[in-house]
Amino acid sequence: MPLFDRKDKSRYASFTRRSLMVSGGMTAVLAVLAGRLYQLQILNGDQYMTQAEDNRVSQRLVFPPRGRIIDRFGVELATNRRNYRVVIVAEQATDGIEAALDAVGKIIELTPHQRERVLHDIAANKKFAPVPIAENLSWEEFARLNLHLPYLPGVQPDVGDTRDYPYGAEISHVLGYVAAASQQDQKGDDDPLLSQPGFRVGKRGIEKQFDAEMRGQAGASRVEVNAYGRIIRELSNVPGRAGSDVYLTIDCQLQRYVEERLGNESAACVVMDVATGDVLALTSTPGYDPNLFNVGISNDQWRTLTSDDHKPLLNKALGGSYPPGSTFKPAMAMAAMDNGLADLQVFCTGSVTLGNHTFHCWKKGGHGHVGLQRGIQASCDVFFYEIARRLGIDRMEAAARALSLGAPTGIELPGEIGGFIPSRAWKLARYGVPWQQGDTLSAGIGQGYVVVTPLQLCTLTARLASGKAVVPRIAHVVGTALQPRPLPAALPFSDKAFAVVRAGLNDVCNTPGGTAYAWRITQPGFEMAGKTGTAQVRRISNEEHLTGVRKNESLPWNLRDHALFYAYAPAAAPRYACVVLIEHGAVGAHPQVQMTRDILLFAQQRDPVRLPTAYPMQAVQSAPETGGT
Repeated sequence: MPLFDRKDKSRYASFTRRSLMVSGGMTAVLAVLAGRLYQLQILNGDQYMTQAEDNRVSQRLVFPPRGRIIDRFGVELATNRRNYRVVIVAEQATDGIEAALDAVGKIIELTPHQRERVLHDIAANKKFAPVPIAENLSWEEFARLNLHLPYLPGVQPDVGDTRDYPYGAEISHVLGYVAAASQQDQKGDDDPLLSQPGFRVGKRGIEKQFDAEMRGQAGASRVEVNAYGRIIRELSNVPGRAGSDVYLTIDCQLQRYVEERLGNESAACVVMDVATGDVLALTSTPGYDPNLFNVGISNDQWRTLTSDDHKPLLNKALGGSYPPGSTFKPAMAMAAMDNGLADLQVFCTGSVTLGNHTFHCWKKGGHGHVGLQRGIQASCDVFFYEIARRLGIDRMEAAARALSLGAPTGIELPGEIGGFIPSRAWKLARYGVPWQQGDTLSAGIGQGYVVVTPLQLCTLTARLASGKAVVPRIAHVVGTALQPRPLPAALPFSDKAFAVVRAGLNDVCNTPGGTAYAWRITQPGFEMAGKTGTAQVRRISNEEHLTGVRKNESLPWNLRDHALFYAYAPAAAPRYACVVLIEHGAVGAHPQVQMTRDILLFAQQRDPVRLPTAYPMQAVQSAPETGGT
């Protein structure tokens, strides 16, 4: 065979082998590609379609409208209003968070505190979660931001609801306020709303007590976004379920009048229906503006609130503890009547000696012959020293607790304290020494270890007026559910005890010589019956007793005695109970008596019982027969 033919055959064979190898390689590559496409399109198609859809479609929680808080006549005490705000999504801020905040700061004012909060919230949340930059913007500010949106990557406008308290500080201690959910709030609560920046939860008052009911349930919104995260259109929207409204027993007009009457005093007042226990007004002054906490309180504002010696953040009506002073004496009189001391007569010389200690009466020179009814009328300390000595601390403690002292009342507000009624066992355990008779005498006039809250004193007043174990309540209906309330039981005192003590309370206000006679209600049919009290905050030395006790008006404010007064009206057929306590307010003009007089007169002339309530009819109609309405 020629050489040329052999070379051609060799080249052809080599070309064929190479062609087969290339073809096989290409076939293998195409097989791999086909397999991969099969995996992507068929096996994992749904997964990648979902991921692609997620890049195009964003799903967000929709905050539900928070339930309103409404007074007994339908007046909205806490509601919701439109909130124009701007938020930032960290992962979409391509120029950086600081640059985005700088750009926003050129359009609207941003304080250093706001910037710090935004950076903190971004660090604490996922990068895709929208974090509020500024809220409650004016329409002009909101419009300017929308105009500059193309140059603000990651920044988005938003329109939602925010909490609004139209009466500001006037009802702040009843309502409380809402603020951003803390990590503590999120513990033990799996509600996804709590992890959303900008979501508010109740922090105090009714807002905290019924937060779960008023919070509602979240909705969901699906929106289509472009590559920059801007919203193109909304694909679907499932609205959240609005929270339940809470109807209170509070009478807004009476509450506002009480606030006005207390003025700038560091004081507390409670007004209660003696038959039902409905709290018609509960005020602690000064108050605070709850709207500040909703939008974000500044450091200066917080410092002002916490450094004020009048304690605006403290609800004194149920969180402040005070010696009851002479307002404790009717409780001792009730115990005396049913323990064989109804006919006790004491001659008051102005003091009584026990061992080497002298216990003084408030009236230098004494009251002369005093019986139980006059002892209440004139508030004779020496008479009640003797009552206490004969009763002993055990029977005194039992009577005080039966009249609501020494334990929380159970009102539907957080932060209530129980006051304190001492006992033998307590002192031995606390101090390691036995109870002394001197302790008993001090407790008999509401001093020593005895402390109470204004709410407890108002409950005591209602129980003395009604003869029933009335329990205060402030929430009537939540949603359409009537709040349970048992009928009050009878108190463990005789009718004769109530009759004598009520006569003494009536004499305090309506008989010459009564400690509140000068400030009585003079309108026929509106008269009040009550008891004055002064709680010492400093120790008076024997030298001062001899030379004359310094008048409160001459002392610095924080060394003056507390002033207390409680009363019910009308005296002949009690309907309302009221207590007023003024911290360091025991001056000669007895402002606490004048305030109580004016408040009780306003309540009677307004007479809310004749006005129709605004409670939901479903709840009223479903009320159990044993619970009352």
